[in-house]
Amino acid sequence: MPSSAPSLALDLLLKGTVTCHTKEALAAKLAKSEAGGRPLRVKAGFDPTAPDLHLGHGVLLRKMAQFQQLGHTVIFLIGDFTGLIGDPTGKKATRPPLTPEEVLANAETYKQQVFKVLDPDRTEVRFNSEWCGELKGADWIRLAAKFTVAQLLERNDFQKRMEAGHPISFHELLYPLVQAYDSVALQADVELGGNDQLFNLMRGRDLQEASAQPAQIVLTVPLLLGLDGVEKMSKSLGNYIGFTEDADTQFGKAMSVSDATMWDWWLLLTDRLPAEIEAMKAGHPMDAKKALAREIVRQFHGEAEGEGAQERWIRRFSERKADDAPDVEVEPTDGEAMLAKLLVERGMAPSRKEAERLIGQGAVSLDGEKVLDPSFRLALKASMKLLVKVGKLKLERWVVR
Repeated sequence: MPSSAPSLALDLLLKGTVTCHTKEALAAKLAKSEAGGRPLRVKAGFDPTAPDLHLGHGVLLRKMAQFQQLGHTVIFLIGDFTGLIGDPTGKKATRPPLTPEEVLANAETYKQQVFKVLDPDRTEVRFNSEWCGELKGADWIRLAAKFTVAQLLERNDFQKRMEAGHPISFHELLYPLVQAYDSVALQADVELGGNDQLFNLMRGRDLQEASAQPAQIVLTVPLLLGLDGVEKMSKSLGNYIGFTEDADTQFGKAMSVSDATMWDWWLLLTDRLPAEIEAMKAGHPMDAKKALAREIVRQFHGEAEGEGAQERWIRRFSERKADDAPDVEVEPTDGEAMLAKLLVERGMAPSRKEAERLIGQGAVSLDGEKVLDPSFRLALKASMKLLVKVGKLKLERWVVR
């Protein structure tokens, strides 16, 4: 296993984290790993609830990749079993469980996408149905006996739902038990997760100790804000950059984020250390944003595509005259559609909420006429051409097929 200066390794691994339980224990595990030549086993679980990964998932994957850079083995755990339960984290109501067919289909797309970030030679892809599917009724009883109901109800999500009078299904109480058991089955040295997963991750430590295993280090990262800079990145909110999106779409979306969001992204989506990021703030924010957009594209499409996407973006937006607006083919609408929705679909606004805000501020025009009604509806008919401008930079001529 390649060695690394211990302090620099620790700085890299702790960069952008919220919780480390504990820093001293992590430093000791790293030192023992290097001395003994045994890579740490670093686990992170992903329930296949949707077919595509986005940069929100990328925060955890980047942290996994940093462990790989230091010579450790990461376990990309696909929660095909826990996906059947439904993660209650952050939910105000019982989450509908996925069907086995949905879980398997989504899991297959995950396997195809994660190696855009992770090193396949240092990655184990595992499914928690391997061990959870083998548990019999008596095994579940023994597992449940390791925890008390009071422990599980300490979870903040459950407390809020009880206070609001919302029901909690019994199967939801099993979720943290299964996630904890994953750590025992994999003999994890470190578990990574979003900060909203802290309760579940700590239960893994409890169960490992009860199973005579060394307790894993728990390392959490913040949830990544989406393109709107308000809500966490989510495909359902439309404020995301997907792993499988083309280079120009990724670059254009990255350029649409606010400066404040950009600096958070530098911290969470790259290997730049905080001191380097602070030094960048002395320069022009636009230069830093272009560099970030290039870096995001590079991670998924390569260096050349990052440079190419920037060149195309500059050509597209540096001149703002109507005569220079690029023609973009769009599909006709089925009747009238919300202008805000169309702007999001074209990548001209990061989210529906932001699109409506821009319209209300008079930042959106159609054929030179400002639109001021956030709920404005538009019918795109065949052979129609429409000059669409958003803000100072975004300008397109929609050509309806």
